[in-house]
Amino acid sequence: MNWQVVQFLLPAFCICLILTGIHVYLGIHVLSRGVIFVDLALAQIAALGATVAFLIGLPHEGGVTYFVSLAFTLIGAALFAATRNVEKRRIPQEAIIGVTYAISSAAIIILTDKSSHGAEHIKDMLVGNILWVSWQDVLTTLCLYSVISVFHYKYRKQFFLLSLEPEKAKTQKLSLKFWDLLFYSSFGFVITSSVKVAGVLLVFSYLVVPSIIGMLFSTTIKGRLGIGWSVGFLASVFGLTASYIFDLPTGACLVVLFGILLLFAGAIRWLTS
Repeated sequence: MNWQVVQFLLPAFCICLILTGIHVYLGIHVLSRGVIFVDLALAQIAALGATVAFLIGLPHEGGVTYFVSLAFTLIGAALFAATRNVEKRRIPQEAIIGVTYAISSAAIIILTDKSSHGAEHIKDMLVGNILWVSWQDVLTTLCLYSVISVFHYKYRKQFFLLSLEPEKAKTQKLSLKFWDLLFYSSFGFVITSSVKVAGVLLVFSYLVVPSIIGMLFSTTIKGRLGIGWSVGFLASVFGLTASYIFDLPTGACLVVLFGILLLFAGAIRWLTS
């Protein structure tokens, strides 16, 4: 691989590392809360917002489109924050998340059915165009995620308490709905930006797969983060390289590679247990 190829792939690799950094951390929260598909649901809601913007004639890469998508995502975040309860309910929150995902997906299909570029738009929403990100995209994403990371670091005790020990959080008189709203809103900012550059499926993979592998081999937060970040790094390197060498769709190639790494990690865990 020559230097020109490296220069071409470098922005995409940098954005993959940025996604790895924040998504692995958020993935630990998602898995601990037992709402595995909340990322997929919020990502699909963000895609629905982008679809609405697309159909009313707004440019796909424009700032207005981003804020329309973000508005949809924040509404979804507020819904999930309002429906969470540490006490067992007759209807689990995961069911609400699944229904939200299904409705958002169906709405996108209905809205794009009569559009001449509908199929292409749906493909972009699913797998994104991460190979074509610019250095401006990298810098913008890095700045936004850095601010969100600082916010989560400052209030890490509250967020981890709600994710790992919700009953204890309740006894300490923490406002569950307030802190959940803050969590899901910041989560929504991340998802909206990630879907814009990487697509729904790749965003879900970066969030869930490295965190699952981290949980397979470690019981501590630091251990899970270290393993998850390593997995994200390896998937980014080999996924982008394989995509270029074999001329494969980059987003789809990365998603499949995440699946292979998960199977490999599961096999190691099974053989060593």
